[in-house]
Amino acid sequence: MEGDKNKYIGLALAMSSSLAIGTSFIITKKGLMASSAHSSDPSDSYAYLRTPVWWAGIITMAVGEIANFAAYTFAPAVLVTPLGALSVIIGAVLASFFLNERLGFLGSVGCAICLVGSLMIVLHAPADKDVQTVDEILNYAVQPGFLVYVCMVAIFAVFMIYRVAPRLGRTNPMIYISICSSVGSISVMSIKAFGIALKLSLEGNNQFTHPSTYLFLLVVAICIVTQMNYFNKALDQFDTNIVNPLYYVTFTTCTLAASFILFQGFNTSSRVDSFWLIAGFLIIFAGVYLLNVSKQNNITSSQDQRSTDEESVAMTLLNHQDEDDGFDVDDDDTEILRNY
Repeated sequence: MEGDKNKYIGLALAMSSSLAIGTSFIITKKGLMASSAHSSDPSDSYAYLRTPVWWAGIITMAVGEIANFAAYTFAPAVLVTPLGALSVIIGAVLASFFLNERLGFLGSVGCAICLVGSLMIVLHAPADKDVQTVDEILNYAVQPGFLVYVCMVAIFAVFMIYRVAPRLGRTNPMIYISICSSVGSISVMSIKAFGIALKLSLEGNNQFTHPSTYLFLLVVAICIVTQMNYFNKALDQFDTNIVNPLYYVTFTTCTLAASFILFQGFNTSSRVDSFWLIAGFLIIFAGVYLLNVSKQNNITSSQDQRSTDEESVAMTLLNHQDEDDGFDVDDDDTEILRNY
C-alpha cells in the first residue's frame, strides 16, 4: 500500500535525522574544544568560526534538520516527533566514547527505555492520511476544532509573552518553554502541509498555484522565529539539562495534540494501537528523564571531585608552608585558601 510505503520512508528519514543530529552535537562540541585549545586570544568568542570541525558539525545538523523536514512529508507527526528522542540517545552514547562523558547505569537504563518506547511507536503508528492537494490540509485546518486550538495557542502565547515572561521568565523555565512548545506545534503542522505541497509538486501536481501553499509557508516562518527566540531565551537563562527534557516532553505533547485535533484522530481505529502509542510516548518520556538525571549526577560528581582535589591541594600547601616557615596558620587563612 502507498500509505505504508510512505510511512516507512518517513521512518527511515526520521531515524537518519536523529542519527545526524545526535552526531552533530559531538562534532560541534569537538570543534568548540579544538577552538578553545588553539585560540591565542581568550577574548575571541568567535574563534570557533575558523574551525573546520565546528563547521562539519553545523553541516551535519543541517542535513539532519532537512531529513526531519522531509520525514513529516511522508509520515504522521505521531511517528516522527517522538523519534526525536533517538538523537538524545545517540548523543549520549557517542559522548561516552569521544568526549569521555560517563553514561553511567541510569543513562544506560534511560537509553534502553527510550529504545523500547520508540519500538512500540514504530510498531503501532498508523500510516499517514492520503492527501492529494494542499487544499485538503487547509480544509482540515479550518475545521472548528483546530481553529479553536490555534486561537487558544495564539491567546496563550501573547499573554505569556507580554504579561508573564517579563516578570517570571528568568525564574521559571516553563515560561519560555511553554511558549516555544505551543507555537512549535503549529509550526510542525504547517511544515507538514508545506512539505506535502512540495512533494506533490515534484511529482507533477503543482501546488504552488494554490494560495494555501504560501499561507502555510508564512505560518512556518512566523512560528519558527518565535519558537527559536524563546527556546534560546530558555537556554540562556537555565541549564541545558533542565531545558532539554522539559522542552522534549512539552513540545512532543503539544505536537501530538495538534496532530490529533487537525486530523481528527491518529488515523487508526484500533484501540490496541492507540493504547500502545500512548504507552510508547510515556516510556520515552521516562527514558529521557533518566538520561538527564544521569547527566546531572555526573556533573555533581565532577564538581564534588574538583572541590575535593582543590581542598587537598590547599591543605598540602598549608602543611608545606607551616613546615618551612615555622608558624601556624589560623582557621581564617585556611578558609580563604579553600575558597580560592
